[in-house]
Amino acid sequence: MAGYLTTHVLDTAAGCPAEGIEIALYRVSGNSHKKIATAVTNADGRTDAPILPVDKFETGTYELIFFCEAYLKAKGHEQDEPMFLGQIPIRFGMNEESHYHVPLLLSPFGYSTYRGS
Repeated sequence: MAGYLTTHVLDTAAGCPAEGIEIALYRVSGNSHKKIATAVTNADGRTDAPILPVDKFETGTYELIFFCEAYLKAKGHEQDEPMFLGQIPIRFGMNEESHYHVPLLLSPFGYSTYRGS
């Protein structure tokens, strides 16, 4: 199976997909971060295509950064600056040619993730 990476965001406080969240993907090597992709979540809370498609996949360490501030404010979760979860980084490793799915389960004051399918 060829490797690729997908993600999605679910708003666990509202019980719905989180639309309009910008996501950046970085390849991490030591102290170096190289941005390799950006995407925005659609009405289903997913990106329209894999954020790291088969033709660009390499094993290694990666970081997804979810820019949640505008989404949370639009949902009425105004907070003093800086917001508690304005940006959420998730660093993870991919060590085989496989489908990796790294979702974000989001609420205004907490989040979780897991390796999905």
